[in-house]
Amino acid sequence: MLKKLFRPGKLAQWQIPEKETIDEIIFRTTKARNRLMLELMARGGMRVGEVLKLAAMDVDDQKLSIKNPKSGKSAEVVFIPKRLADRLKDYLKARGAEGTQRIFPITYTAARVMVKKAGALVGVHLRPHDLRRHAATYASRSGVPVEIVSKVILRHANLSTTQRYLGKVSDVEAVRWIENLYG
Repeated sequence: MLKKLFRPGKLAQWQIPEKETIDEIIFRTTKARNRLMLELMARGGMRVGEVLKLAAMDVDDQKLSIKNPKSGKSAEVVFIPKRLADRLKDYLKARGAEGTQRIFPITYTAARVMVKKAGALVGVHLRPHDLRRHAATYASRSGVPVEIVSKVILRHANLSTTQRYLGKVSDVEAVRWIENLYG
């Protein structure tokens, strides 16, 4: 009887923002630092902690090196779009950032608040990890093989971990994919 009373409920499925919503959030964010941080999470699939630890020497054009990642490996690589890489390079140049100097020297709490405020600009409750989930879901919905989403974008060791990130498929989306395949 007591087991039933204290059994944890099922986890609710995350609400993953659509690409248009994320684009609008990024567009409406005017501060360059915040905009870059949002894009690194939403377009590079980076965790907020990885973004905050990023140093100037970790940036090599479209390739970012993550030292001591959450996975336990000694290092991982994140790939980002060329336009984002160019904006990041310009930001580093403007700040005079180099070497081991952190690119975004703010606290985790400040980053969470920034993301929450950015979401509020368009009336969305947004958390940093929602941006990482968006990166995975958007890539998957765009036809990127799940292996690439898992190993390259999210840098997971197991596909089963990645599948928890991907949002539910709506009926409209299911019909669209079936039509693309067989219609």
